[in-house]
Amino acid sequence: MKKIFVILICFLFSSVAFAQDNNGFFGRMKERFVVHDTVYIYIHDNDTIVNVEDDEEDDEEEDEEFSEGIAIPVDTLSTADRYCKVVLFDNGTWLYYNIEKPDIPDSLSYDHWDTQTVHSYRDVALKDLPDEVVLRLVDSVHRWCIPYSGPVTSQFKIRWHRPHRGVDIALHIGDVVYAAFDGIVRVALPTSMTGGYGNVLVIRHANGLETYYGHLSKYIVKSGDVVKAGEAIGYGGSTGRSTGPHLHFETRYMGQSFDPERIFDFENGTLRDEVFVLKKHYFSINSHYGQTDQQSLNASKKTPQDNSTKSKKAYYTVKKGDTLGKIAQKHGTTIKKLCQLNGIRQNKVLQIGQRLRVK
Repeated sequence: MKKIFVILICFLFSSVAFAQDNNGFFGRMKERFVVHDTVYIYIHDNDTIVNVEDDEEDDEEEDEEFSEGIAIPVDTLSTADRYCKVVLFDNGTWLYYNIEKPDIPDSLSYDHWDTQTVHSYRDVALKDLPDEVVLRLVDSVHRWCIPYSGPVTSQFKIRWHRPHRGVDIALHIGDVVYAAFDGIVRVALPTSMTGGYGNVLVIRHANGLETYYGHLSKYIVKSGDVVKAGEAIGYGGSTGRSTGPHLHFETRYMGQSFDPERIFDFENGTLRDEVFVLKKHYFSINSHYGQTDQQSLNASKKTPQDNSTKSKKAYYTVKKGDTLGKIAQKHGTTIKKLCQLNGIRQNKVLQIGQRLRVK
């Protein structure tokens, strides 16, 4: 009787993203895999009839013998090509593995390609942009990833009398930050060259979008690198003009910023839609996710004077559970400013019903 045993052994490493750090290819990246297939075929001819117990014993012996011959991956080494790795096995053998590289057109790095300046479309006026642009965010080739999933602590709006052209997402120093979409790193610059952004990355994507990642403690990619959606690109921090650890994330088209919450639900870690219709009035700092088109259009017509709050005072009544920190965050200010406005100290015990000036 002929018995054929076909056993497929799949060793899975990372195919979606890989970290460029001292922990190796597997160490930091969980749930990211590449595939190495080895097929072992054993054929055993035996026409002798044996009893069930003997057959089971033979199977156990063969399984034990076979398991000892399986090569186990133990590490990977980087090569000059970021998308080619050397896989090392415990039996001393090795092989090259080519990781799927994103399909990014070379022309993406032709127009306004500036690696030394955060904003590269300074000569493109808002009036010259089309009324709307249809942007495909994902398809069968290009994927997406939340840069960091967490609560938005500061939105796209006027903050402290100046435009805040992105969102702030709370994190801890050292938390991994991921590329939102496939693209090419245009900017990888330190605090000394970016001012308020701190250590910052700017990635240009195939659909024309650029995404900004600010206040990083460290970035692990460089200008010109092709990156995949979900690839680790840096670590959260509080560099630049920052009051605490967070990721400052921006979305821009031809240099014009719009509310990133129109694309991502950061708290739930989801993409709002695969196709995004970007309208010109979205570029207004007064246009936010959640508004109707008419509300957004009306808001975009506001003048800077309409947004000014310098001459307007605002007050807040303390509720149960409030602290100076919570009140400051809610009203886009700082504890120090609240204390100055109200002539109190930071350790002041708040009373329910107490009225505080917040602006």
